[in-house]
Amino acid sequence: MTRQPHDRFAKNYLEELLSPLGTVEISKEVADATRQIDIFFSPNPNLGEISDELGILGRIASSSALLEPYRNPPTRSETRDCILKLFTVFAGTRRQARRENTTWNEEDLPRLWILAPSTTVALLESFGARLEVERWCEGIYFFPVAYRTAIVAIDRLPVLPETLWLRLLGRGATQIQAVRELQPFSFR
Repeated sequence: MTRQPHDRFAKNYLEELLSPLGTVEISKEVADATRQIDIFFSPNPNLGEISDELGILGRIASSSALLEPYRNPPTRSETRDCILKLFTVFAGTRRQARRENTTWNEEDLPRLWILAPSTTVALLESFGARLEVERWCEGIYFFPVAYRTAIVAIDRLPVLPETLWLRLLGRGATQIQAVRELQPFSFR
């Protein structure tokens, strides 16, 4: 159950944007101690290539993902809890493969995307998170490869059409600017 207005907004917002691209499960329970993943996204395999319409959010949705949007900067403990959910999903995938006597590929495992309005250098450094600006834009910090995790520091994203849909999840001036950019759009 969602108690916070931003949490409810973020889940409904991301569901609306991502559902044309694949399966969106809101508040998906994971087997370990009844934890819930805010958004578990699986792309529609029949869709082919993801459109550029959603910019960076579309790139995120090009493969399976756990999305954990925050209204306030996540703490180190909250970040670890997100990683625990991801690792629980990994363990479930491994168990299912064993039961079905099939193999699984590390690259097919979902990636965790922590969508934070802002973050601190201390938090990023504590997890070894680094920018990958040659592949992604400023504001997206990747943990060491085995973690399959990234933090999107929404306030550090460049003001570009490609980041608009994520910046709408920001706070203060970041969100206000994104809303202003939305006004000329016409929606279905």
